[in-house]
Amino acid sequence: MPIILKRRGLAAIALLGATAGLIGKSREAVAGNQLAVAISGYDATSYQSGTAQRGLARFNATHNAGIWFFQSEATRDLFKADPVRYAPQFDGYCAWAASQAYKAPGNPEIWRIVDNKLYLQVHEQAQQMWLRDVPGNIAKGNTNWPRIHPF
Repeated sequence: MPIILKRRGLAAIALLGATAGLIGKSREAVAGNQLAVAISGYDATSYQSGTAQRGLARFNATHNAGIWFFQSEATRDLFKADPVRYAPQFDGYCAWAASQAYKAPGNPEIWRIVDNKLYLQVHEQAQQMWLRDVPGNIAKGNTNWPRIHPF
């Protein structure tokens, strides 16, 4: 039972009544006040070796409003030394979608390294469309991204 100060009893009761309706109801999370697990917990450095590997929560780092998991302290330290090198382009959103001027989630298991940069796709079909003109789609994504990000 909450303690209500006598002096402001009516105001406190009114406030409790107003907020009581919110208890138990789900509310949307505000992205700005939380850290999300980047690329579904995959180790961003693992892609450079040609394989996507899941990271472990105990080896983590924060970057760009996300928490990143790694396979070891060594891979975490690689990332921390140069996150721009390892982090996926378009904040991990689908590169094909970015080339088409919209956002779609990136799938950490559907990816390509191009010029030492990691690009994720939402699904295999998006990957196939993106691969038809990789340089052109990267250029379009880079042009579109400032207009669609962070919306």
